[in-house]
Amino acid sequence: MTLPMLSRQSTGVQRTLLALALAAASASASALPAFTWDPTAAGLNGAAFTADNLLISNYSTVTFGASDTFTETGYLTVSAAQLGGGAVLPTGLNSTYGLYIQFTGTGTLTTNGAPGTTATLGKLDTLSYTLYGYNGSASFGVTGKTPTETATGEIALASGTLKFGNVATVPSGDGTTFNPSANASLTANWLAPGFFADPSVPYTVALTSFSNTTSQVTPFADGTGFSISQGGGSINFATPVPEPASYAMLLCGLAAIGFVARRRNRGEK
Repeated sequence: MTLPMLSRQSTGVQRTLLALALAAASASASALPAFTWDPTAAGLNGAAFTADNLLISNYSTVTFGASDTFTETGYLTVSAAQLGGGAVLPTGLNSTYGLYIQFTGTGTLTTNGAPGTTATLGKLDTLSYTLYGYNGSASFGVTGKTPTETATGEIALASGTLKFGNVATVPSGDGTTFNPSANASLTANWLAPGFFADPSVPYTVALTSFSNTTSQVTPFADGTGFSISQGGGSINFATPVPEPASYAMLLCGLAAIGFVARRRNRGEK
């Protein structure tokens, strides 16, 4: 099933989604639950810090399969942190040590078509991840259809699997480029004793949200998918809540916070 949309409609949808995300952010940003990580407890060359949101850079590939399915694999690097909407500068992060997530997932499109001309929607069917820490520096990227990383001596800090998640693409209006986005709720299993500095708080849910601009997206020449380099996103950790709608509000807030923060960091107008 396809959902054709004219470029003006696509632009309107994109602006509407951003407006809704910003509205949700204003209602939920102050309520994001804070957490404390202590890298030294896992043998990493950093210092403990408290945050309520992590800003993420996305290096991944999405490959289309049969029957409207897709697969996504890649790395999510922790680039910065926030607390109460303000910047947090963790000592040593991305200089003496680093943090990244390796993930793989599968999904199904519910409305599809050429993403350069058609708005698409879908859901995640599976996703698994591991959060790693490493000492020293590392680089991340995408070569062809393969995400790459150069970290060594990684330490597994957390892992988890999918609770639920959604994906979408919105045409930019030029008939070729598009903006992909995704959000998900995941389980969070802490593997390194002491890294999550307050084990009495049962933050066993990871909420993720990603929104990527056209400059960060490269379609494969053979039309089988696309890659994302330095894409933008955020991750927050929380306790379980009964209603999926509660997660949805937090995810919208995270998406907007990450979007606004990345624009400010890059000095965009």
